[in-house]
Amino acid sequence: MNTPTPNNGKLVIKLVAVVLGMFGFGFALVPLYDVFCDVTGINGKTNPYAATYQVQDIDTSRTITVEFITRTNTGMPWEFKARSRQVQVHPGELKTVEFYVRNPTGKDIVGQAIPSVSPGTAALYLNKTECFCFNQQPLPAGEEALMPMQFYVDPQLPEDIEIFTLSYTFYDVTETASTVAMNRG
Repeated sequence: MNTPTPNNGKLVIKLVAVVLGMFGFGFALVPLYDVFCDVTGINGKTNPYAATYQVQDIDTSRTITVEFITRTNTGMPWEFKARSRQVQVHPGELKTVEFYVRNPTGKDIVGQAIPSVSPGTAALYLNKTECFCFNQQPLPAGEEALMPMQFYVDPQLPEDIEIFTLSYTFYDVTETASTVAMNRG
């Protein structure tokens, strides 16, 4: 009886190709996910750039409640909170809110706030004209500050969204900010 011998070389080549394909797909997944989130508004990512406010008709027939949640990432020692837990805004109305931050440590820290909106669809209709989240925020040891955020809700916000939450998480980016500053100098 002749039994066929397996061609191990071809099998190994196919398996290596599959592993390399999976590895490449893993790297491509993050940028693909970011593009998908930008297009669909899923994941609550807000626009990282300032919007321009043009005087428009304010829809006084609707009132939207915007809630604010603040937190710091693990290891970030700052005290961070919204001065108002929520505000009422009419679509098209320009609104300003303030956030309080304090660095209770004995060292200078640079922070970066990352926003998120829930439900994610509302992120497409939240337009920030001014926000501390657009830039890194240096705060000297023992100092405190009020940081404004100015925004408006697009009147095209779907009727079924009457309330949404804007959450900010502050991260300590001191090491990265120092490296960037040194590279520029």
